[in-house]
Amino acid sequence: MPFRYLRDPLFLACVGVYLVNRLVLKRVWEMGFFHESLNDLICLPFWVPVMLWVMRKVKLRRHDGPPEVMEVVIPLVVWAWVFEVILPATDWFGRYCVADERDILWYAVGAAGGWAWWRWWYGEEQANGVA
Repeated sequence: MPFRYLRDPLFLACVGVYLVNRLVLKRVWEMGFFHESLNDLICLPFWVPVMLWVMRKVKLRRHDGPPEVMEVVIPLVVWAWVFEVILPATDWFGRYCVADERDILWYAVGAAGGWAWWRWWYGEEQANGVA
């Protein structure tokens, strides 16, 4: 089965979780996991399909298989570097961003979980380019 990009079940679940968190859970809890870490956890499983869809449309991605390991690791490193190192150190974005190493942990957990999900959901053979 080809990767479904913006119709991928994990991507759609992340959209739903984000909306519920934004509209309901953050209003109930002012602190804790839902307020501080849930969006970091779903960040990579949300953005990787969007990124790969754009790459496919502009012909930078040549296949419709599930995300390869580097297609998950590179955004993880870039996201962590930009949002936890660079932006908090700037004058303008520093007002809105706070460097937090726990965010990087949640990005990594979401990336690993997303990659494992995609390999399972789309099948190991297709993920290895065999199908």
